[in-house]
Amino acid sequence: MESIRVYAPATVANVACGFDIFGFAVNRPGDEVVLTKKSSPGIVINEITGDDGRLPKDVAKNTAGIAIVKYLEFIGHSDQGFELSLHKDMPLGSGLGSSAASAVAGVFAANELMGKPLSQKDLLPFAMEGERVACGSAHADNVGPSLLGGFVVIRSYEPLDIIQLPTPNGLYASIVHPQIEVNTKDARRILEREITLGKTITQMGNVAGLVAGLLMSDYALIGRSLVDVIVEPARSILIPQFQEVKEAALRSGALGCSISGSGPSLFALSKGEETANQVAKAMSAAFNSVGIGSEAYVSQINHQGPMIR
Repeated sequence: MESIRVYAPATVANVACGFDIFGFAVNRPGDEVVLTKKSSPGIVINEITGDDGRLPKDVAKNTAGIAIVKYLEFIGHSDQGFELSLHKDMPLGSGLGSSAASAVAGVFAANELMGKPLSQKDLLPFAMEGERVACGSAHADNVGPSLLGGFVVIRSYEPLDIIQLPTPNGLYASIVHPQIEVNTKDARRILEREITLGKTITQMGNVAGLVAGLLMSDYALIGRSLVDVIVEPARSILIPQFQEVKEAALRSGALGCSISGSGPSLFALSKGEETANQVAKAMSAAFNSVGIGSEAYVSQINHQGPMIR
């Protein structure tokens, strides 16, 4: 192949109690990369759409571009040139892994065009370099699920250890993105640097409970475990109407509701598509009641990850 078009899905990271260690992929929204080989060395970003002109075409500062650069260096083909077009189909700063999806689509496309010398899982460190450019931290809770699909656990960063968990077939996510923006760097800056033992024990119990709930398809346990006593209290102040939206989701039958990534998007998990649709409508209505417009998405957990179009 000389050219390829790849779509990579959005993700929900943290998943309430799992700051920087949990994430899952959804069917939409997502980002698309068109990558074409060229005869001369170097990567050229020809076009970026859907970003209102905000994203850099400088390869070293672009999440998709730098991921491909690091990948080519690793496989010993830095002389291979590419032309890249990036099509953003999700809001920037949405808390839905926008930078991760671009990085994943880019490095997945490059690996396909180079004859797949690396496994899909081995592409993760290069996608993480895209995250480093975007927010200063090479975290994997967005790029992991976007690249591998499904619900992932980042057990360790040194060494990198990623675990994929099964999820119940009836588990649906409702995601609502209010038309406001939260900067990831700002959202990380406001977090407490030291946590009390009591909060740590509570959070550990919820992490263990969520894993057990997913493994056993125990929806009630999943719901009881979607509680974040460390990050959500700090970040929720950055999201107008947060408490009202969360309460609307729970009243409509959601198992639990929290912030997607660093926000401002909120996610809720529900049993069944019908309930998930009701939850999404209630969350959007709660934002709209104070004049905040929003986009809503309802999806099962996406177990495929990136796909060739």
